[in-house]
Amino acid sequence: MSQTAEQKQSLWLLAASPLMWAAHLLLSYITASIWCAKLSDGSHSFVTVQRAIVGYTILALLGISIIGWIGFRRHRFGNASLPHDDDTPEDRHRFLGFSTLLLSALSAVATLYAALVVFFFTDCY
Repeated sequence: MSQTAEQKQSLWLLAASPLMWAAHLLLSYITASIWCAKLSDGSHSFVTVQRAIVGYTILALLGISIIGWIGFRRHRFGNASLPHDDDTPEDRHRFLGFSTLLLSALSAVATLYAALVVFFFTDCY
């Protein structure tokens, strides 16, 4: 049970998926705004921005899914039944894993919604 030692636990994993979503959103909008401010004269294609946003989306979803998988593995630790509300280190470990999994799912949906902009805008105007 050394995996559940509370002094080795961190809440950073819980916040990692929303941080990846926020970084994806920030990179997408910064890329589009710089492109439109500097290169929107018509001689440069907006497809480059769309490809960059798709790349950011793939990387963000990959990172979010890895964190979600880690959260799922923590949630499934041991053989306890739901709900994980006992005052034990193992149940706190499982609860944080479940919370991480749910935040990862929410962050994945938010990342996909932010990436939908690629399909609606074809130029800067």
